[in-house]
Amino acid sequence: AGCEKEPSSHMWIYILLGNMLRGIGETPITPLGISYLDDFAKEEDVPVYVACLHTIAMLGPMFGFLLGSLCAKLYVDVGFVDLGSITITPQDSRWVGAWWLGFLIAGVASFLAAIPFCFLPKRLKKPDNDKTLDGLLQRTDARKTKLTPTEPKPRKGTVILKGKYFYTSLKKVLSNRMYLTFLCCTLLQFSSFIGFMTYKPKYLEQQYGQSVSKSNFLIGLTSLPPVGIGIFLGGLIMKKYKMGIIGATKFAFTMSFVAYCITFLHFFVGCENNVVAGMTVSYE
Repeated sequence: AGCEKEPSSHMWIYILLGNMLRGIGETPITPLGISYLDDFAKEEDVPVYVACLHTIAMLGPMFGFLLGSLCAKLYVDVGFVDLGSITITPQDSRWVGAWWLGFLIAGVASFLAAIPFCFLPKRLKKPDNDKTLDGLLQRTDARKTKLTPTEPKPRKGTVILKGKYFYTSLKKVLSNRMYLTFLCCTLLQFSSFIGFMTYKPKYLEQQYGQSVSKSNFLIGLTSLPPVGIGIFLGGLIMKKYKMGIIGATKFAFTMSFVAYCITFLHFFVGCENNVVAGMTVSYE
């Protein structure tokens, strides 16, 4: 009983708040950036620009895994203890890497990357085309009903978020079968991708006896760059063949099916179970 001690550290609160602030800061970049590209770029160039945006976004996790591999080689209390007194190595199951160091490095990098956003204009130039949300809703309403004098035509995007315009647009989005199908497909892909990125390093450690550092290094080097290259090539293919919505859907379905068949081969990769007395073999 004298060895028992209740955890008293509240550092997890700072990690929770830090990740929450990071998410708040990162959220506007992707939707607003893609919308800006879609509004101002030529229609045939949008797939390439969006592919470049997603490809660059894949470089972040790749460098993150490489940074995690480097930090995992350092002892958790680096800078606070004499490393010469540490008798265990990264291959030891008791080894704990400097996981906190990655947060500091990533935080400084995120802060420096945010500085150029301060020099963006306060108001962006409105697009000349009619692909904005305001224009889409106005064209859709014009096909069904004509606006009466007592019901003025909305001119600002903030008006759309008020009253029936918001609920009308939300109903149209949720009743779009193609959008819901794409949403379900995206959820399945992210669910599998998150499980893949979370447990495959552990699988490499347990099945193949690799250290935490080497597992992260292998995942970052072999898994994420091919995904980024694939996204960029997909954008080039869509631009070259000028695919419409139906063509892009067929192309995405075909590539997803081929990827599923290749990924299915993971079931045939592995090692035999370790011999454990009393579980896999008898004590004799």
